[in-house]
Amino acid sequence: MSTNQTKTNWAQFIPLASVFFFWGFVAASNDILIPVFKKAFDLSQAQSQLVSVAFYIAYTVGSLIYLLISYLTKGDLINRMGYKNSLALGLVISAFGTLLFYPAANLGSFPLMLSGLFIVALGFSLQQTVANPLAIALGPITTGSQRLTLAGGINNFGTTIGPLIVSFAIFGSAIKGGEADMSIESVKIPYLVLGAAFLLVAIFLKFSSLPDKPEIVVESDDISVKKDRSGALKYPQLILGMIAIFVYVGVEVSTASNLPAYMEKDLGFLTNEIAPYISLYWASLMIGRWTGAVEAFTDKMNLQKILRFIAPYVAFGVFLLVNAIAKHDLSPFYIYALIILVLILADMASKGNPARMLLIFSGLGILALLIGMSTTGMVSVYAFTSVGLFCSTLWPCIFTLAVSGLGKNTSQGSSFLIMMIMGGGLISLLQGYVADITTIHSSYIVGVLCFAYLAFYAWRVKDILKEQGINFDKKISGGH
Repeated sequence: MSTNQTKTNWAQFIPLASVFFFWGFVAASNDILIPVFKKAFDLSQAQSQLVSVAFYIAYTVGSLIYLLISYLTKGDLINRMGYKNSLALGLVISAFGTLLFYPAANLGSFPLMLSGLFIVALGFSLQQTVANPLAIALGPITTGSQRLTLAGGINNFGTTIGPLIVSFAIFGSAIKGGEADMSIESVKIPYLVLGAAFLLVAIFLKFSSLPDKPEIVVESDDISVKKDRSGALKYPQLILGMIAIFVYVGVEVSTASNLPAYMEKDLGFLTNEIAPYISLYWASLMIGRWTGAVEAFTDKMNLQKILRFIAPYVAFGVFLLVNAIAKHDLSPFYIYALIILVLILADMASKGNPARMLLIFSGLGILALLIGMSTTGMVSVYAFTSVGLFCSTLWPCIFTLAVSGLGKNTSQGSSFLIMMIMGGGLISLLQGYVADITTIHSSYIVGVLCFAYLAFYAWRVKDILKEQGINFDKKISGGH
């Protein structure tokens, strides 16, 4: 199957999208587990961030295992197994990880809980290696990045409802009675159900019409590229881009994973009251990515301009709807519609240039964190959650800039970038340590430094690429 086809194959894309949904559902649910584990196991803030470390470091370990096996067998593992088999295997690995929650809860073992999360994410690593190029292959190459954006939006639908569902499963009987009714054993059932869902989707995908060995044809464009170098690590845009992916995923994850502790300790929220705000943070990424996905549905410029204003508010409406179904008070969230306007204006100001977009959104991320650190109450909460809006476009910008000009080394460079997802765990751990030494409120300086590097990368990579004869004039979109 080739991307020379003229239309997106939605019949194949929709079942694939379920995998993207799972990634988001579990990743955001970790932010609910962190305060639960912190109380149940009497952890410090830094120790509680081991949840993020165990989850995100698995992506790096999974990538290394994949590269090692491919090297030892002198052939690409996924090409040998086939895309559908590889996806199914990844889902089975993740399902096995969910099974560990049962004995971990019975034994009250924090290390076993972390092991379960690690194995779940290990399966996700293989799934992500397969699913991203497969999404590109299900239609014309010209709209491949938009399909990734749409997949990212589906991922963030999972991040939006994940905290709500897991919170209800854990606190279902405690919402009225208070947190005294909370038990670590309450995590068993939701994760066993999740494991069953993994297995069902694995069977479904195995027998679906998805292409087993898709052919991804990269068409030429107006970019002139110098002769390929001897390896991906010879390109400075990739080396600096690896650090950029590391700190980007780091600030995206650590902002959310430390938010529950801030709201509990500094603002007096109960653990079971935090889920809607975690949901809003991850919904913010969905809002930004739905905005960037409009080109996958139409090539009419006037309609695209209209949809760029409609899409973010439709996504915001989804957030409000799922929280209304969960019977949460929506009144604190309506004002957030004004902050979404900032996202739309920033997107317009970037004019689709990935370096300019990265610079603008990194600057807004710094501003949001500084406002959050210098204020208290709900203003600080809105400021911290708006970081999700300004993170929403960064993955495709960084990824595109980092692999530009790599030629035959692009696949190798992509593997190195996927490894750097571990920043989600390590930056969260670093912020946890800073919070223990100072305060959670002030620990967000870690995120400011992350965005500062991203702004530097946006400025520096533009010159690096110009020296190689590479210029961007197109709108680049996509999603992690």
